[in-house]
Amino acid sequence: MPFSFTVDTTAGAARAGVFVTPHGAVSTPAFMAVGTLATVKALDPLDLTAMGAQMILANAYHLHLRPGDDVVRELGGLHQFMGWGGPILTDSGGFQVFSLEGLRTVTEEGVEFRSHIDGSRRHFTPESVIQIQRNLGADVIMQFDHVVPGQSDAGVAREAMERSVRWAARCLEEFHRLTREPGVGSRESGLPATLPAVQTLFPIVQGGIHAGLREASVRALVGMHDWPGYGIGGLSVGEAKADMYGMLDVVDAALPADRPRYLMGVGFPEDLVEGVRRGVDLFDCVAPTRMGRNGTAFTDEGRINIKRADFRTDPRPIMEGCGCSACRRFSRGYVRHLFVSDEILGLRLLSLHNVHFLVSLMRDARAALAAGTFDAWSLDWLARHHSKPEAQAR
Repeated sequence: MPFSFTVDTTAGAARAGVFVTPHGAVSTPAFMAVGTLATVKALDPLDLTAMGAQMILANAYHLHLRPGDDVVRELGGLHQFMGWGGPILTDSGGFQVFSLEGLRTVTEEGVEFRSHIDGSRRHFTPESVIQIQRNLGADVIMQFDHVVPGQSDAGVAREAMERSVRWAARCLEEFHRLTREPGVGSRESGLPATLPAVQTLFPIVQGGIHAGLREASVRALVGMHDWPGYGIGGLSVGEAKADMYGMLDVVDAALPADRPRYLMGVGFPEDLVEGVRRGVDLFDCVAPTRMGRNGTAFTDEGRINIKRADFRTDPRPIMEGCGCSACRRFSRGYVRHLFVSDEILGLRLLSLHNVHFLVSLMRDARAALAAGTFDAWSLDWLARHHSKPEAQAR
């Protein structure tokens, strides 16, 4: 089987496993760095390989607009296009379209919206989004879903959840239609031979912060198809942290235990640890690179603003004990100097550190699971992380 998932170790809901794809195996739990436009901002794929990143994410919405999914296909698909040999997942663009409030209209057929780049009118349907992701050639592709704000009432959340279920069925039908066509790389298909011969499709569990709707979404999706994995969407979109964690508890109890769970768009360190405690296997988020470009660094004891004046002559690394190349080679004082001097290297170093931090955090979680110490490790890590709120406030 080109895609498979095995669970090796558990500790309550937490589990360590292996997700196998055509481009390699991913040890879980794992953080996927976000390469929205086929690049993890400021980082080379070699940087990602060196830090132990296993799988990355790119975005169908953004790549459709620029350079065009047809261009990516013509240049051999995402793996060849961006020089990354490991597994890739593409987000369908549901969240990006949701973010265009005032510039989009949602109907049962799909979503009409205006490009944030040039204002041109575009139309996404479940079918067209699968076609776009087929062109991009990622290993794992996601259904097109209807995302609503995290605080949405039950009526709004139900409408979006039920529409997402119907769209999942249409995505699945289109996915099967495309995969029944002549094989990728054959003369008849017209697709470059470098595109993956096999892709897989994940549906997305929706339902807002309403437990009954989350459970109904899972029942409908599980009854629809034997999916190889599941996305958990519509979280970290404005709801309270406690509500997000509560929904993860609900979904953990409802989803099949033998399939990987991917929590979409969640990537703050404490949320990764809390997510693993609730059965999540894969995470992604733009936060590590976005915050790095703004001067914020993740550490075990909270976030720090490297631009603070008291770091001007600080000889310590960004985080004591970190093995990233930024921490091994440079001081806080030097990185601060780069930021206050508007030097591009500062953005790169903090982006690299933050992604490395999350990749390493999930490596530590896997090690604790394997050693049978995960409960103690996770509680201790969370206690230390939350013990210095002043580090996050400055």
